[in-house]
Amino acid sequence: MKKLFIMLAMIFAVSLVTSPVVEAKKFGGSKSIGKSHKTAPAQPTATNTPTTAPAGAPGKKGMMGGMLGGLLAGGLLAALFMGGGFENIQIMDILIMALVAFVLFKIVRTVMASKAGAQQRPAYAGASQPSPNMQREAAEQTGTANSGSNSFGQAASDVPFDLPAGFDLPGFLEGARSHYKTLQLAWNENDLSKIQEYVSIDLYNELNNQRRELTGDQHTEVMFLDAELVRATHNANLAEVSVKFSGRYRDTVEGVEEEIKEVWHLERNVTQANSPWLIVGIEQ
Repeated sequence: MKKLFIMLAMIFAVSLVTSPVVEAKKFGGSKSIGKSHKTAPAQPTATNTPTTAPAGAPGKKGMMGGMLGGLLAGGLLAALFMGGGFENIQIMDILIMALVAFVLFKIVRTVMASKAGAQQRPAYAGASQPSPNMQREAAEQTGTANSGSNSFGQAASDVPFDLPAGFDLPGFLEGARSHYKTLQLAWNENDLSKIQEYVSIDLYNELNNQRRELTGDQHTEVMFLDAELVRATHNANLAEVSVKFSGRYRDTVEGVEEEIKEVWHLERNVTQANSPWLIVGIEQ
């Protein structure tokens, strides 16, 4: 009976170290919701976002915690089953070992969070001036917006790139980046009224249900972000655009860092003066 109690205590202590890191909660979740459209392939840029975490960066499963937990579990079980090492162990010894395991767990989490925070943030084009791709797109759009042909020189593609006359593409993409960060902050703070200002009714209902499934504070932070137009069309009643976001986000509390790669589909009712662009779909 004594040995069984000791074994259960050791399993509890090991579980504190080996428990996986919780994945950061990004606005919109990890699956596509709302409307979807076919978009053009992403255009390569001079500052590509890294697709994998650098060597030593924390991963979803907490690799360091798993290694320490495995070593600890192996040593404890070996001591338990070989040589009767726990014959005279007291309850205070068990509590001390559990405390040591907990301290190891906290050290691992702190190290992982500090590594995520120390990673250098690459600069993205668009903070003060448009990127080369944006300048090229804006120039081509200005010259061909009213021609009815593909304004991005992709005649062979069936993805529309037909922007209204006078559309400020660099300004729109800059605003899109700002709104992305605003919505992520509102998501963290569970500010559903702020989110409702930016999305359609149908999409809001889905996001509302999704956010209710999350408990506790959220700490997801957008590290850096870029945006490009991958679809555009309009008629007498409705204008539609699709924006592809790429970048990186993190949660320093959970020690998680992941890539941003998603497309937002937006619509605007052009029959109403000063009507806003509303997000109607998010594709992951």
